[in-house]
Amino acid sequence: METYITAKELVPNPKFPEQRQRALNGLNLDLIDKPIVDLIARIMNIPYCFTLQCCCGHFPFENQPDARNTTPLPPPEEGAKVDYCIAYVAFCVENNGHGGQLLADLNGLRSIDPQYVQFGSAGWFWDQQVNSYIVQVEPDRFKTQDRCIVEYQEATHLEQTRDWFFEELGEMLGQRV
Repeated sequence: METYITAKELVPNPKFPEQRQRALNGLNLDLIDKPIVDLIARIMNIPYCFTLQCCCGHFPFENQPDARNTTPLPPPEEGAKVDYCIAYVAFCVENNGHGGQLLADLNGLRSIDPQYVQFGSAGWFWDQQVNSYIVQVEPDRFKTQDRCIVEYQEATHLEQTRDWFFEELGEMLGQRV
């Protein structure tokens, strides 16, 4: 599934208030990955955006093949490769000054690690919901994919970057609620 494309410009969307309300009404926090439940709940309190979809980033591995596994990586085995499922939050943003500033701030999260954190539009989301954007943690070379296989050392870097990303995102969004 291709999620990431270059960020598009905000466009008029007079249906944003109704779309946001539908998203709020349909939100089931029990379906959100436990490590980011509080973050998603805070996002939904920001009146000029809402989430479309999210994932805390997973490392399914032998003896823990659950695709929604949130346990830390196990000790490495010689030459181990790791399956990584992308960490991301897809947002819909209102076309106003607050929404524009939010997009600039989300784009600024790339400074955490430009080779592993991307900001753009949410490809297939945009077709269903204009003004949708994604901020994600994925090796740049795999940025258009929702999962990849990486060497163990890179997986540990992804794990650290992902954790830092969600911490920074939470702090940035916490100032808006």
